[in-house]
Amino acid sequence: MLSWRAGADVTVSGRVVDEDHAGVAAARITFESAGGETRSTTSDPTGAFTLELPPGSYRARVEHDGYFPLKDFPVEISEDTREVRLTLNHLREVFQSVDVPASSGGIDLDKTAAEKQLTAAQIIDIPYTPTRDLRAALPLIPGVLQDSAGQLHFDGGAENQTLYLLDGFNFGDPLTGKLDAIVSVEAVRTLDWISGRYSPEFGKGSGGALDVRTDMGDDPWRYSATNFVPGFNTQGGFRLGTYAPRFNLTGPIRKNHAWFSEHADFDYSQPFVPGLPNGQNHTQFFQASNLARAQVDLTPSQILFADFLVNYRFAPETGLDVLDPVSTTTDQRARTWFFSAKDQIYLKRGMLLEFGLAEDRNFLRVIPQGDAFYDISPFGKSGNYYADSTQKASRTQFLANLFLPSLERAGHHQWKTGVDLDRLNYWQQFMRTGINIYDQTGALVRQTIFEGNGTASRPSAEASWYVMDDWKARENVMVEYGVRQDWDELLHRAAFSPRVSAAWAPFASRNTKFTAGYAILRDATSLALFVRPEDQYSINYFFNPAMPAVIDRFELPNHRLNFPEFQSWTAGVEQHLPGKIEVNLNGTHKRGRDGLVYVPGATAGLFDLANAQRTAYDAGEVAVRQHFGAGYQWMVSYTRSRGWSNEVLDLNVDQPLMVADNAGRLSWDTPNRLVAWAYLPTKWRNWAVAFSMEARSGFPYSVVNGDGAIVGPVNSARYPRYLTLNLHPEWKFTAFGRRWALRGGLNNLTNHVNPTVVQTIPGMPPVFLGSEGRHFVVRIRWLGKAN
Repeated sequence: MLSWRAGADVTVSGRVVDEDHAGVAAARITFESAGGETRSTTSDPTGAFTLELPPGSYRARVEHDGYFPLKDFPVEISEDTREVRLTLNHLREVFQSVDVPASSGGIDLDKTAAEKQLTAAQIIDIPYTPTRDLRAALPLIPGVLQDSAGQLHFDGGAENQTLYLLDGFNFGDPLTGKLDAIVSVEAVRTLDWISGRYSPEFGKGSGGALDVRTDMGDDPWRYSATNFVPGFNTQGGFRLGTYAPRFNLTGPIRKNHAWFSEHADFDYSQPFVPGLPNGQNHTQFFQASNLARAQVDLTPSQILFADFLVNYRFAPETGLDVLDPVSTTTDQRARTWFFSAKDQIYLKRGMLLEFGLAEDRNFLRVIPQGDAFYDISPFGKSGNYYADSTQKASRTQFLANLFLPSLERAGHHQWKTGVDLDRLNYWQQFMRTGINIYDQTGALVRQTIFEGNGTASRPSAEASWYVMDDWKARENVMVEYGVRQDWDELLHRAAFSPRVSAAWAPFASRNTKFTAGYAILRDATSLALFVRPEDQYSINYFFNPAMPAVIDRFELPNHRLNFPEFQSWTAGVEQHLPGKIEVNLNGTHKRGRDGLVYVPGATAGLFDLANAQRTAYDAGEVAVRQHFGAGYQWMVSYTRSRGWSNEVLDLNVDQPLMVADNAGRLSWDTPNRLVAWAYLPTKWRNWAVAFSMEARSGFPYSVVNGDGAIVGPVNSARYPRYLTLNLHPEWKFTAFGRRWALRGGLNNLTNHVNPTVVQTIPGMPPVFLGSEGRHFVVRIRWLGKAN
């Protein structure tokens, strides 16, 4: 709407929306007059904006990360002009040389959080191993790494210390808190990770929050397919290698009103394990995933969203490696389904209300190859795995968020509040046999058997609320502050978590921004910890030398436990240089206390749950990146960090090692890490070259003697330095009236030895095993009909 005020200016109001009419928050809008004068603003949470402009002819530019910029859009401002509507289209794959420039404006002052992002283009274009696995793409983000067991670590935390969101809903495993659900890499629009100084809206994650934003259809029909031709493997003989087709379809249910997206992902492979005899050096793996989404515009001011994710995994002979032969492996079957629905309502005076419901159900079955005892020696393992198990877990989640009207008082205020209610359930059935520990001479030194009923269950409930304010104190100063409260049925306690962060752009060019923040962070309480006393217990017999048997039991205390607490101090500098080069420097100082762990009690073999864990994480990071041309880009980052805890290993009934000193480096501690990747043009049209590289310190490991006891502190030694370089040229072409992309390349180009297993034999130097070596990979993609 327009209204005349004193002077010549008019109050212009408008709205920024995407191709499906949903509001785009935090879009940067610039109006340029015929004389070259510019005025800028930012859209609110509903996509709305207001700006003072004299009547006349303007060209509007709108920018937002993850969207094609809207450039030179003509707008006539007069007394009769109604609301200005500006549309941004989500970034999609660029087939030909279409210039998709990075933002031409200054730094985004409205962001105070330490936020990092992977876009759909980066996930598809940059090589990693394997490129069909979304988890494998995450280490492309500085501050995220993956250990040799495949576990992810964000900001120095364990995998279950990060909150995982799928289109705004928690979809981490209800029992473990890990990112176990499978989402097709081609279903993702962006991966947004915030950590350290981040909004009180996000809780239950001292490692931050990872929001997986997925694709939605629009009016045009779009379809594509990847890797629909099976691959072959020549390691240990010629045979079918990996067949991992992906299929994508998006389009309208009803044009201009309703849309859908469908992403199916299948994966069959026969992994090769070096170092094992022929006939025993291969295993099989099959998994399938399907994500269906829908959006319906019920009215111009009300939008309904729905997601449905289904996973199935069958993995016979899981755990096969050079020290774990076929007999020690397990056959695993897993199922997951996740459903969510969210209603988004745009209210008067710029208010936005959204509320939704989600349901998450997981099933896991683990079956050993037999019922013989599990034998462990310094030379490897034999027998059969000792635990036959069935586990079921579920979560029902309700959330609501309300953006209140903006307030002008000592600057601009944007308040937001919300609630999150969760109901969790867990059930298990474990049947364990026994474990034999042998020394290097072959003598039996310890035997563990299991007694008791392994059937157990536990429900829990969680409730949270938060309130926060984005306060733009001045044009170059932004402050975000707020508080959240979390209540937990397992702890029977509530805890407050205040947070504050600020951003300051001191120079008129807006090419430099300083940020800093302080936050108290909490982790979700693990159901598994509270079920442990109901599980089986172990009886340990000692033979060399002979000692009385010890029964290991786990108990909950009679008193209430505290919420674990992490205090995080962060600071950063962001600098934009000529040539659209961005430089970021970030520092993190994080301290955790009152972590929930089982510790030895007053009686031998008795372990009590206590607030006994302390952790420390410090990191300094520098990252440089550049976007240019038709979607080309590069990034290089270096991180110096330290991670420590007084309780490194989780002491549980399935822990076969004897631990005397449990303080030491975290198992993923990486003092030095260099990550680089790029997608670059070549002198040949429609050809590009992509590479990724990671060089880092080796992970720590513990030295184990012949008695199955850790020698000295936990994680007192390290694996050799790690280096991998992947190089993949790609050709995009048209054939048979269709668009195609063909890629071939080498992973671990330098053939650097990157072991994943260590063998420690008393009196002998460690033996490192399990390196995959250099290998060639091919990818073909069908990108739909040629224009």
